[in-house]
Order: sequence, then structure tokens, then C-alpha cells
Amino acid sequence: MKIVPSVCCHDCGGSCPLSVYVEDGRVVRIESRDVGSPAMRPCFRGLMYHYRVYSPDRLKYPMRRVAERGEGKFTRISWDEALQEVADQSLRIRDSYGPSAVFLLPWSGVDSRLNHLSTLLRRLYGQVGGYGVRWGAASFQGGFFASLATYGTTRNGHDRADLLNSKLIILWGCNPAESIFGTETRYYLTQAKEKGIKIVAIDPRLTETAATWATQWIPIRPGTDAAMLIAMAYVILEKGLQAQAFLDKYTVGFDIFRDYLTGEEEGIPKTPEWAEKITGVPAATIRQLAIEYATSKPAAIVVGFAPGRTARGEQYHRAAATLSAMTGNVGIHGGAAACLDSSASTSPATMMPTGPERGEMLSDLPVPPNPVEKDLPLHEFAVPGIRYHTANRVNHTRLWDAILRGKSGGYTSDIKMLYIAGGNGLNQLPDSNRGAQALRKLEFVVVQDQFMTPTARFADILLPACTFLERNDIKLPWGTGLYAVYANKAIEPLYESKSDIAIITQLAAKMGVAGYNDKSDDEWLRFIAAKHGIPDYDAFKASGFYRPPTPEPRVAFKSQIEDPARNPFPTPSGKIEIYCQRIADFNRPDVLPPVPKYVEAWEGVSDPQRQQFPLQLISTHCRKRVHSQFHNIPWYRQVEPHQVWLNPVDAEARNIRNGDRVKVFNDRGAIAIEAKVTSRIMPGVVCVYEGAWFSPDPSGLDVGGCVNTLVRGEHSPGGAFCSNTALVQVEKI
Repeated sequence: MKIVPSVCCHDCGGSCPLSVYVEDGRVVRIESRDVGSPAMRPCFRGLMYHYRVYSPDRLKYPMRRVAERGEGKFTRISWDEALQEVADQSLRIRDSYGPSAVFLLPWSGVDSRLNHLSTLLRRLYGQVGGYGVRWGAASFQGGFFASLATYGTTRNGHDRADLLNSKLIILWGCNPAESIFGTETRYYLTQAKEKGIKIVAIDPRLTETAATWATQWIPIRPGTDAAMLIAMAYVILEKGLQAQAFLDKYTVGFDIFRDYLTGEEEGIPKTPEWAEKITGVPAATIRQLAIEYATSKPAAIVVGFAPGRTARGEQYHRAAATLSAMTGNVGIHGGAAACLDSSASTSPATMMPTGPERGEMLSDLPVPPNPVEKDLPLHEFAVPGIRYHTANRVNHTRLWDAILRGKSGGYTSDIKMLYIAGGNGLNQLPDSNRGAQALRKLEFVVVQDQFMTPTARFADILLPACTFLERNDIKLPWGTGLYAVYANKAIEPLYESKSDIAIITQLAAKMGVAGYNDKSDDEWLRFIAAKHGIPDYDAFKASGFYRPPTPEPRVAFKSQIEDPARNPFPTPSGKIEIYCQRIADFNRPDVLPPVPKYVEAWEGVSDPQRQQFPLQLISTHCRKRVHSQFHNIPWYRQVEPHQVWLNPVDAEARNIRNGDRVKVFNDRGAIAIEAKVTSRIMPGVVCVYEGAWFSPDPSGLDVGGCVNTLVRGEHSPGGAFCSNTALVQVEKI
């Protein structure tokens, strides 16, 4: 038996070191790898990954569709046949309709540096005329927008160890007990609790996080978080608790925001009583938390992504950042910038940006520009500061509409082909029923994946990719943390599966692109390691882990606060922009005000549709899946049933008991699911975990329970997914 150092390469918010035990060429056990830090501990998704590797329904061979698209019927073909057909169809559609008709959908099911699908596909199709691509990050586009507008950068998180310097921690809409949110988060929250630091959780549900660490749980209606933050700002201003010297020195636009708070601008003071009617949070609770936050310096608001995944999600992120600035908690130990909470958009030693600073993950491999985007004007709602063009880009949320309506619907191209890699878009994009219609309309669909997902059933050609245990790679954390982990190849690729870089390299040859890949995998990985400041590649590969020496936890914007003359904020003003002129230039104050405001969401608390669909739906991450991964693994499905959470008040009104089979529906679709009746969710709100596989029966009822069957295919003004903005009804079956 040999022990192979590796890392869990899921897009779950963690990058956890693993020890992979291999005997006779087969993985027999996976354990946590000791890298000298008790905070680096994987969850069972990594520890049980070999169940996924050896699942009997792995895609084993290249295949071609032999029935109607969506039926999932295929026949085995050779790699040569499969890649030749993909090449021929790509070039045919390019020549017939133009390169923007070829649409790339690389996803995060492969979250590593060498086999980075967005890089690999853009590197290829950028050399054969270009491609149409999407914009809008599914996880954090609201925070991304707000962070660029407010701070001029997306790198605004602290190391998790810095939580121990806080006197108060507010976990706002985040649930690291289930969604990880940084490998080290759970450890340092435990340490903070043991140290006696007060932890408050704000969430419509009493989550595992709230139950484990929080001393106070504050339930709040979905989509109203900005209103509570703004009311807290009102209280701080009313009590004279704002850090006025900090505001005067480091921010612009607070006077305009103050007029909004006091009612000078609109005639409505943003009092806790005003917010109570919107949020459902008692005014006394808002007032108590505001005073406690302002007087417990340093204090940290850890902003989760979930409240930003709403119809006006960017306002939540901007309001949280403004509240942090009002209390002087930006740029100090124990505080937080409270906007995106992303510190690991930097590599371990060089602090070089690797996060989505320009709307895409910046590439380690050279990527040519997309010829389609040359000299095109910016989209109306392009994120402030982004330097790429979006006029020909389609937001993820509108992809199905763009396919179905094309130029006649106001889009810049008619999409004819999708190259889907490392993702399950039919399942994970909103409005799955409309997605099925769109996929049937296309001329060609290629899917590169490990399993026959709901999306893969619609492919014309299936390309089997191997798992991260079957190749070498490097993984960097994307949420928080400052380290790198080497994923050593533990076993040979099973069946006829190949690594993603091997697949795209061979496809490039079929498409006539010479020199697409001029290095071996090891040569590329040496190049990537050097690019990220890792001094000894061989030692890094052998140990599987590298962390640069740091004298203290990293704090975002510390240099800007300590020496603003030499280190201004990377905004046009050089300061924290509470008022953002770049947003004002959009001239859409009703949906994109230049200062943070509460803007009511569609399908929100006072939408007329509540007469028909009275319950607000949220879709959250699940501890047993990474998005839609693991749904098909029987062992994982046994961890807990797929359920809809209902408060007893709502259940009783519908004669629903715990464990009943129910239908959750709106005018977009219906899902069948088991009821979980629990007081751990506030009345008027229901929750369905995301990731269950879309599986409509002949009547159209989704018996798989995919929550995106119910979610509207629309984005917020800043581009955010609106996964937590939907109205539904629930009935007993």
C-alpha cells in the first residue's frame, strides 16, 4: 500500500489536503492529511470520494446519441470518432453562423489550475475564430459587483485566523457547517466560541452553523437583508456611534447615504420600525444588534453569498460594506471589509490575482483574446471596473432564453452549439423546464463529464473525463486561505476516461490548431507553481502542501488604512466609495442606486403574486452534495432524504405532516419532494437544497426535486443569480 498526497478539488469553498491510500492500483481509503495545521480538515465529501470514483455509472467511453435528444440513449464510439465529430461540428457551425454561435459552458466541477476548463476551452476556441461566452458568476456575482464598486477589487477578505481578534462575529447568510466557506472556517469559529467571542447568525433557517456556534439566531425574510443593514446604519447614526473620523478620511459619499438614512432624500427615515415591516426582524433586535456591533470594536460581519443571490443582491453586499466602514472595521485585525469575503483570489506568495477580477478566473496557461469581443461596446450592466466586453455575452441566468429567442429576442447571436464541460447546467441554471426546451433546439451539444447527468442526457457527443484522483494538478483555495495543495495522481484513469487537458489537446489537433499544448503536464505544473511563487516544485509535489510563512493573519486593506497616501484604494477616488459614480453613470437609480439602498425584489415580500404563491423559496447548499455532484451515489443519498423545509405554521395550514410527499410549485414548474416540518425555518419561507437531479415525469412533475425547476431565469442588475428569489405554493400529494 502507498499513501499519495492529494487534495479535494471540489468547488465547495474548501481545498482540503487528503492522504489517498492505494493498494494494487485501487484507492481503498482516504484520510485527512496532516499538514501541520489542525484547521485543515476535510469533510466526508472528500473522505468518501472513492465511492464516486468507483461508481458503476461512471461514463466509461465516448458515446454518440442514437435517439431523441434528452432520452439519454447512446452508443459507444472511439475517441477518434468522437473528437472528429466535435471538431467538424464546431467548424461547420462557425462557418455557417459565425463564431458567436458556438457557445462555451465550462463549469467548476473541475476546480484546479491545469485542468481548468474555462482556460482550456478559451485557449482552443480563441484560436479558431472565437466563441460566445457567458458572464455572471453563479456563486457571488452580487458581491463581485459590489466589491468592485465599493473597494475597486474583489480581494477583500481576512484570513480566518483573524476571527480570533474579533469581539463580535456576525455570520450573515452563511452556513460553513455545510457549505465549508473556506477550509479553515469551521476550526476558527470553534476556537472563537471557546474563547468567548459572541457569534450571531442571521438566516431564514436555524442552520447547522447557527446551532453549532451562534449564541443568537435572527431569522430574516429572504431578499430583505439590505433593509436590516440600512436600519442598523440608521441606529448607529442616530446614536452618534459612527466612526466619523474614519468616514471623513477613507470614504466618499457618506453624506449622500446619510440623507437616505434620515429620510432627507425620500421622506422616509430608515428606522428599525421601517425595517421590521420589511424583514420580519423585531425593531428591538435590530436596534440591539446595531449598538452591539458599533460598540464591540473590532467586530466582523462575515458576509455569506446567499443573500446576494437575490433579485437585488448587490445592495446587500454594498450595505454590509458601508456598515463596516461606518464603524471603522475596515483594514484592522478582527474587523472585516464585509463585502465579498474573498481573500484567496491571490496566490500563496506573489499575491498575484487568480480570482475572477475580470469576470473570469484568470488563467495560468496563456489564453488568446476572443476575436468575437473585439471593439464591441460594454453591456449596459457591465460590472464597474471590468475591462472585458460583454455586449455579446449572455448572463448565465438568461442562457435558455438566449437559445430559444436569439437575435429576434434582442440577443446578439443565435446560439447553435453548446460545449458543456465539468458542469450540469440543465440542473444548476434557473428554470430547468425552459432549459430542456432550449437544449432540444440546438444543432449540436457536446458534454464532457464523468457521469450521465440530466444535462448529459441531451448531448450529441459524450466525452468521459477522469476524476482528480486520476491525474496530477494544483489546487488553490478560492474563498479564504493562503496556501497551495498538490493533487498527485493516485491511480490510472479508469476505463477510457481522459484528463480534461488531454481531451482538449487532442481536439485541438482535430481542429487544425498546431502547438496548442507544447508542454507535458509536469512541465505545465512547474510553470504554474513558479508563477504562484512556490519556490521548490519537487518538494511541493512530494509533500502535497505549501504555505508561505506569514507573521500574522492577513487583513484586507490594512496597507490602505495605515498609509493611504502611498496605498490608496483601487477605486477612481482612491477611497471606499459609499457613493459610486460608475454606478451613477448607468443612470438606473430605480434598480442600481449609486449608494446602497433597499430595493424591493420581484417575487418579494409584497409582490401581488403572493396571493397565488404565498411562500418564499430559498435554495441552499447541502452537506451531502457539492452542487449536483454525489446525487447519483447511493451512499450519499442515504445520509439524509431530499426534503422541503416548512415551518409548522405553514404545514398545519396545508394539513402537511413531517415525511409527507408534497408538491412545491409555481407557474414555472412543480417538484415532488418529502416534507420536513420544523421550527428551524421561519414562517412564510420554505427551503429546498440545490443539486438534486432534474427528472420530470410524463406529466411534467419533477420527481427528482430539482429546485431550479422553480427559479426564474433572470439576474439582478449587477448580474447575480437569483436562486433565493422565488414564490411558491406547497400542497400535499
